[in-house]
Amino acid sequence: MNLILLGPPGAGKGTQAKMLEDKFGIAQISTGDMLRAEVKSGSEIGLRAKGIMERGELVPDEVITAMLKARVARPDCAKGFILDGFPRTAPQAASLDSMLKESGLKLDHVIELKVDDAALVGRISGRFSCAKCGVGYHDSFKQPAKAGVCDSCGGTEFSRRADDKAETVAARLEAYHRQTAPLLPYYAGQGKLKAVDGMASMAEVARQIGEILSGKA
Repeated sequence: MNLILLGPPGAGKGTQAKMLEDKFGIAQISTGDMLRAEVKSGSEIGLRAKGIMERGELVPDEVITAMLKARVARPDCAKGFILDGFPRTAPQAASLDSMLKESGLKLDHVIELKVDDAALVGRISGRFSCAKCGVGYHDSFKQPAKAGVCDSCGGTEFSRRADDKAETVAARLEAYHRQTAPLLPYYAGQGKLKAVDGMASMAEVARQIGEILSGKA
């Protein structure tokens, strides 16, 4: 079972991918992680990518595709994979299709986690955590039982991630929609695109994805 999960930062792709990985024994492939691993390993492709990045240039699609070809051939992908972070454009999607065909593989499903942008900004920008133990809280959904005191460790210092600021989240959402928009008609034309409600609870999103994978949706 080979899948792509589409959705902006904060939509829950990572959570759902981990659940699918555990349930079906398929590998989650983050192209960012894969790229860093190849560079660290000193492989031929990794050295080429390192040189490109050191010059401040973007790694070409063909290099990423070549890395993916090697990655999906590894034993942990025997039952399938979930792609995270690739493709981002229609040309990348076409390149991926060609690579998979050469490898005797195909995509089974492309699942979009649809979100409400304004609600997602609120969901992400409201997050904060205990600076001492890392337990997470939220301005609207999960405040400490005693204001200013961590429920878990009693700490009184809290922090917020810099990239969780509302304006930063909004910019990331805009970039996601701009980059990903061409992928939707591309995969819809292949009959592979399905959408789930990314604003629903984690369990409900998992249920909707399960229906797609079982052919019920």
